[in-house]
Amino acid sequence: MSTTIQMSEELGPRSGWGKAIECPMASMFEILGTKTSYLIMREAFYGATRFEEFVERTGISEPVAAARLRELTAEGLLEKVPYREPGQRTRSAYELTEKGSDLLPVLVAMMRWGDRWLFTNGARVELTHADCGAQVHTELRCDAGHPVPTDELELGLNPRRLRAAR
Repeated sequence: MSTTIQMSEELGPRSGWGKAIECPMASMFEILGTKTSYLIMREAFYGATRFEEFVERTGISEPVAAARLRELTAEGLLEKVPYREPGQRTRSAYELTEKGSDLLPVLVAMMRWGDRWLFTNGARVELTHADCGAQVHTELRCDAGHPVPTDELELGLNPRRLRAAR
């Protein structure tokens, strides 16, 4: 099975792209480039909203958690929502935005990869469909709904960008 993505002819040789080409994958790594960012996003998906929950659940220091929460909020993955406990000052909780929620399939794919290659006897937890109990996984599908094997992937120029440039 080939996992090499085919390049459309319009892209020319990969060596001719240079380093300046926009890359969604590189841009995503720029935003989430630290292990602690992934851990905070994981905990947000597991229901953490308060600063102390992120610190306790991830095991990272308060200064690092504060820095990552600021970065993830500035990038629009989390948003601050005020809350107030009776008799206490108003504080901020952190909730996933639509942009942040769209990361779930990425994290599920990473979790499944780790299950397969890092925890050969099985990880401590697994993600299952609450309705039927089957394990959840990610898969590649085109907009027409077809499953797409890796040997049928093709990288080409984005037609929306081409139309916008005209």
